[in-house]
Order: sequence, then C-alpha cells, then structure tokens
Amino acid sequence: MNKATLYIKLFGRIILHILFWCGVLLFYTYFFGYGSTNLDYVLRFSLFLLPITIATTYFSVYKLIPSYLIKKKYFQFILYSGYTIIISSYLIVISIFYGLIFLSKFKYDEMAPISQNLFFVMLGVYIVTIIASTVKLFKLHLKNTKNTNLLETKILETQLKLKEQELHYLKMQIHPHFLFNTLNTLYGFALKKADETPEMIIKLSNLLDYLLYQSDKPFVALSEEINHIEDYIALEKMRFNDSLDISFQVNNSSKDYKIAPMLLIPFVENSFKHGTLSEGILHIDIELYIEDTSLHFYIENTSSKKEFNPIGIGLENIKKRLQLLYGNRHQLHINNDNNTFSVHLQIDNLIHG
Repeated sequence: MNKATLYIKLFGRIILHILFWCGVLLFYTYFFGYGSTNLDYVLRFSLFLLPITIATTYFSVYKLIPSYLIKKKYFQFILYSGYTIIISSYLIVISIFYGLIFLSKFKYDEMAPISQNLFFVMLGVYIVTIIASTVKLFKLHLKNTKNTNLLETKILETQLKLKEQELHYLKMQIHPHFLFNTLNTLYGFALKKADETPEMIIKLSNLLDYLLYQSDKPFVALSEEINHIEDYIALEKMRFNDSLDISFQVNNSSKDYKIAPMLLIPFVENSFKHGTLSEGILHIDIELYIEDTSLHFYIENTSSKKEFNPIGIGLENIKKRLQLLYGNRHQLHINNDNNTFSVHLQIDNLIHG
C-alpha cells in the first residue's frame, strides 16, 4: 500500500470521525434541549460536554478494549474502567457547575431541565461511549474472524501442498516399480525371440503413454483406467501363456465417473507378482462395477499363505494414496487365507463428469 493510499484512507477516517461527533453534538442539542427554549444555553452546554465524551470514548475504544479486554486482562480492564468512570463522572459534575455558574449565572431556573440532573447527563455521555465501544468490539470480532479464516486457509493450503508432494513421491515410487516388472517381461520375450514381441511392444507403448501423459492428472476417466488394466492383462497373458486363467469383468461402469490414475493397477500387478500356481495354473478373477456412486473393485488370485508377503512398495504406496486421496470415503479389505489372496476396494461418492 503506497503513501497516497494511506493518506486517502487516513483522511477518510478523520472525516468519518468528524461526522460522527457532529452527529453526537446534534444528539446532545436535541437531548438536553428537551423542555428548554434557551438554544444558546443548550448548544454551549453540549459543546462543553462533547470533549469529555470524546476523551472517555476514545480511551475506552483505543485503550481499554484492545489492551485489556481483548487480551483477556480482565482485572486491569475492570480497574482502569473504574478509574475512567470516576474521572469522567468528576468532569460531568464540573460540566453541570459550568452550566449553573457560567451559562445561567446562578439562575437555576434558566438551566435546561435535563442538564440539571446528574444521572441524565451521565446517561448522555455513556450512551455514546457504549455505542462506540460496541462498534469497536464488532469490528475487532470481524477482523479476528477474517484473520482466523486466512490462517486456516493458509494451513489448509500448506497441508494440500504437502499432500500433493507426498502423492507425487508415491507416484514416483509406483512408476519405476511397475515399469521394472513390465520391462522384465518384455526382456524375456526378446530373449526367446517370440512372435508376440511386436504386439507386446505396442501394449507397452500404450502403458507408457498412460504413465507419461495421464498419471500426472489428478483424475482421469474411469474408462481410461479400465483400458490401462486391460493392456496390462494382455501383456501378462503373453508372458504366462497357458499357465494363466484370468477373468476381468466390468459391469455397470459409467464412463462419466472419474478416478485417480494408477489407483487400481497396483492390485492387478500384485496378483501376478505374488500369485502362485495351483496345479500349474495361476487363477485371477477381477470384477469392477458401479453401484449408485460407489466403485467396487474385487480381485482374487491363488496364492500360498506361507510364501506370500503382502508388504511391498506397490501395495503400501497404494494404501497411502487411497488415504490421502479418499480418506474415509474408501474401504479396503485384504484377505489371505485358504490359498487365496483377495482384495475388495470400495470408493464412495465418485467424481462425476
């Protein structure tokens, strides 16, 4: 904020204060003029009383409230408020004597009726002080609320940035892990000079395209994630040949829903990496469907409970990503029993559109 703006703002505040006290003077003139026809007396009495009101009000607004009440120094606030009342009351009594001695020349009957009563004169002064103090408290409350909201916003932004950095770090772990396994499969095909190698390269190219251009997006269409899984399964089918029995069923999946990229593929990859052959066959069953606005993803594969270790980079990372992205909107159940490893993932309130 430059100096010109500060000067304009300060000038505006001065004008506002002058208008306020002019309004108070008009109020005093009307208030103390009730029952009196001596306008000159009423105006001069009001002008004498005005500085007392200004001093009392400003001390309350700019010292008592911000220095003691807002800072919860209640003892000091009560103590200095008492001093303020005593001093201002003394000055108010002087204003009454001023009206009696200097304005009415000791002629009690020529005094304005209300200016004769100490209670009403004090009432006039303290009403203004109370109104101004109430406005000050309201402004401070609004300012504190605004500052609190700004602080909460900054905290949320910081937390969001930290989550984004953590998500990015987790993705950087998932991608090399995924690529390592896929390239290892391709390497095996190249050594055997298999006829499926060119097709496998095309599938891998599709996967790389998804990794490079889609996975950095916060959300992708559910159909894109499904296509990604299908390409990965196609690669694994080439590697396993007749030793793989896999079923991938997609039911009632709307293309309008969105999901975080690379969210489901680690579970599929995990079933191949840690699955074990049963009578020479690796059995994998995958089902994906939408119910209302919830995604259900089931995957089950044959495994050996003794040999299977569920703790790995892919699975642990996906758990952390799910927690960061969906929080209590997701449920993840993992079971490993009866030579079967199964996963059920449910994500509620999917993003639509």
